[in-house]
Amino acid sequence: MANITLKNIPDKTYALLKDRAKRNQRSINSEIIMAIKNHLHLEKPSPDEILAKAREFRSKIKVNLSLNPEEIKNAINEGRP
Repeated sequence: MANITLKNIPDKTYALLKDRAKRNQRSINSEIIMAIKNHLHLEKPSPDEILAKAREFRSKIKVNLSLNPEEIKNAINEGRP
């Protein structure tokens, strides 16, 4: 495999990259490789991977999904004249 050295990365770009790597539980190097692959469309996630990420995201959100019809109606009409 080839090696690349990156120089003069703007501080804001590095901070965003570092944050993204942390969220994805990757090293900064691995995150850069994934960003390049995604940008070049070399590696697309499978439908199963997309669903797994969606399920993981939903599990982190604490939302009351058991609304009754009256609550749904009120939410739809909220703020309407």
